[in-house]
Amino acid sequence: QLKEKMKEQSWNILFVERGHGVSMFRTKKTRDLVVRGIPEALRGELWLLFSGAVNDMASNPGYYTELVEKSLGTCTLATDEIERDLRRSLPEHPAFQSDTGISALRRVLTAYAYRNPQIGYCQAMNILTSVLLLYAKEEEAFWLLVAVCERMLPDYFNRRIIGALVDQAVFEELIRVHLPQLTDHMMDMTFFSSVSLSWFLTLFISVLPIESAVNVVDCFFYDGIKAILQLGLAVLEYNMEKLLTCKDDAEAVTVLNRFFDSVTNKDSPLPPAVQQGSNLSDAKSDHPKVDITDLIRESNERYSDIRYEDVESMRCRNRLYVIQTLEATTKQNVLRVVSQDVKFSPNDLDELYELFKKEHFLSCYWNVNSPVLQHHDASLPYLEQYRIDCQQFRVLYHLLSPWSHCANRDSIALWTFRLMDESSHGLINFKQFACVLDTMYNGSFTDKLKLLFKLHIPPAFTEVESLSPSKGVDLSKEELIHFSQLSVSSAGGGLESADLKSSPEKGKGKVDIQAYLKQWQDELLKKEENIKDLPRMNQAQFIQFSKTLYNLFHGDPEEELLYRAIAVVTSLLLKMEEVGRRLQGPTSPVRSPVAIVEMSTESSPKGQEDGSSEQIEGSQAQSSRGNHEWSFAFEQILASLLNEPAFVRFFEKPHDIKARIESAKNLQLKARTRL
Repeated sequence: QLKEKMKEQSWNILFVERGHGVSMFRTKKTRDLVVRGIPEALRGELWLLFSGAVNDMASNPGYYTELVEKSLGTCTLATDEIERDLRRSLPEHPAFQSDTGISALRRVLTAYAYRNPQIGYCQAMNILTSVLLLYAKEEEAFWLLVAVCERMLPDYFNRRIIGALVDQAVFEELIRVHLPQLTDHMMDMTFFSSVSLSWFLTLFISVLPIESAVNVVDCFFYDGIKAILQLGLAVLEYNMEKLLTCKDDAEAVTVLNRFFDSVTNKDSPLPPAVQQGSNLSDAKSDHPKVDITDLIRESNERYSDIRYEDVESMRCRNRLYVIQTLEATTKQNVLRVVSQDVKFSPNDLDELYELFKKEHFLSCYWNVNSPVLQHHDASLPYLEQYRIDCQQFRVLYHLLSPWSHCANRDSIALWTFRLMDESSHGLINFKQFACVLDTMYNGSFTDKLKLLFKLHIPPAFTEVESLSPSKGVDLSKEELIHFSQLSVSSAGGGLESADLKSSPEKGKGKVDIQAYLKQWQDELLKKEENIKDLPRMNQAQFIQFSKTLYNLFHGDPEEELLYRAIAVVTSLLLKMEEVGRRLQGPTSPVRSPVAIVEMSTESSPKGQEDGSSEQIEGSQAQSSRGNHEWSFAFEQILASLLNEPAFVRFFEKPHDIKARIESAKNLQLKARTRL
C-alpha cells in the first residue's frame, strides 16, 4: 500500500508539471511511470485518457444507457455465446463470483454486440472486458471496449480474426530481424503464430497472473500494439536457451507456460487471495521468479527501435498475404464439400468457384445496396460467405448453362433460381449453383428431365401456381394460349425487372443457428428424391413445359425430329389421361382432345416448327376447355419421352463446360454491363 501511495504521488507531481486530463503532455517521464505500473486508483482514469475513450464518452452522453435498454432481452447468436462465456471470465476473481459482477459484464458485452452487429461477440472479449470492469465504471468499461475493438485492435474481434493474424505475421517478421538464431532453430514459423495468438487477443491476460497482466494492459493503452510486440520478443529472448534445446513444439509450449507461471508483481496491492502468481507453488516452475516491471522495462529498452510507423507499414505489407491465405483456406473447404455432390473435375470446379466469387464481388462493387451486402454475415459457414442474387445468377446462367440458347432462357433462369432458393432469402450459395449446373451437364436423362419438370411446378413456377386450374380457375382457350406464351414472349427483352429481383426482405431476421444446423443435418441425411413424391403437373404448367422443350430444341440438328416427337408424346399423354378419366367416371361426358392433337401431329409440315408449336398449343388449349382438371405425373411424362430416341439422344448429348468457362472468363464483365 505504501508503494501505491508513492506511485500516486509521482503521478500527481507529473499532473502538476505536465498537465492533467486531455491536456497532459506525453513525455519520457510519463512512459517511465506507465512501465512501473499505474496505481490502482488512477488506472481506470488513465486508461480512458490514453485510449481516447474519454472523448467518445463525453461526445455521447446517455448513449450507453440507451443501448442497454434496447439490447435488454434480445436473443441472438451473440447473446447466446455471451451467456455461455460469462462464468468463464476471471472465475477465480471475487468480483465475478457474484451476480453483481456477472450482470455488469453481461450488460457491457450485450450492449456492444447491439452497437456493432458486424463484430457482435467474439471469444476473448469477455476476458478483456472483465479486466476493464475491475478498474473502470460500467459505462467507462463499455467505451474502453469500443476503443480497443474499433481503433486499437482493428479486425481482431470477428469470426476470422484477420487483425490478430496480421499482427502475428508482423510478430514473425520482427522475430526474424531481432532473434535470427531462434528462427534458424524453428524450421516452422507457424509455431510462433499458434503460441502467440492468445497473447494478442487477450493482451497476455490469459497467460499471465492477473496482478501482472494489468501492467501489460497499462502499456498497451499507452503504446498500443507496439507494447505487445515488444513484450512478446522479450519473452522469447528471455527463454532463448531453453527454446533452442526443445525438440518439438509441445516442449517449447511447456517452457513458455512455466515461464509465465513464474512471473510476479512484487508491487501489486492486491490481496494474496486474489493474486494468481502468489498461489503457485515453487515446485511448479523451474524458472526463478521474474518481476513483470523488470520484464516490461527490458522489453522497452531492448526493442525501443520498433516504431509505431514501422508496425503500421508491416501491417499493410502482411495484410494482403493473410487475406489471401484465408481465402485459399475458405476455397479449399468449399470445394471439398461441394465436390462430394457433383461430377465436375477439380479444375472445372475451381474455375466455377472463381467465376461465382467474381460475380459476388462485382455486385458489391457496382451496387452498395445489393442484397448480397445487406445479408453478408461473416459468422456464417464457409459455404455462405459468398452468395449471389437472382440478377447475378442470370448473368452466370447465360454464360455457363448448356440451355442458355433457349428463347425463354430468362424465364428458365428465374425458375431455376427460385427452385434453389429454398429459404426465400433471395440468395444462393456456391453449392446450390454448382449442383444445378452439374445436373445440366452431367446428369442422366432422368435427372435433367426431373429438373425441367420441377422448374414448371411450384415453388419455381409461382405465376402458374397463382393461376392454376387446381385453384378453381377455369381457363378459356384464349387465356390458356396467352398464358402459355408468357415466358416465351419475354425472351427478346428479358423478364420484367420486378420478376427477376427476388425480394431481399424475405427472412431478413437474425439467423437461427439451431435451425441452420438442423437444415444442414437434414440435407446430409436426406435420401434420393423419389420421383413418385413429385406433385402432378397441371394443364397450364404442362403447356409451358412443352413450350420450353420446343425452345430447347431450336437449332439442334435433329430439330424437326424432336418437334414431331413432342407432338407424338403430347398426343400419347392426352390419350392416357382420357382413358384414365373414363375408367374413373365412365358416365361423365369428356370432350376428347386427342383428335385435334393427332391432326396437329400428322399435318405438321417439315421445317415448319412454328406451325407445329402453335397446333400443339392449340390442341392443348382446346382440351383444357373440355375438362380443366387434367394433369400429369412425372412418371407418365418420363415413360412417354423414353419411347422417343431423339429425346434421349438430345438430353444425353455431352457438353463441353471447359469451353463455356473460358468464354465466361472473357465475357463476364461485358455480360453484366449488357444485362
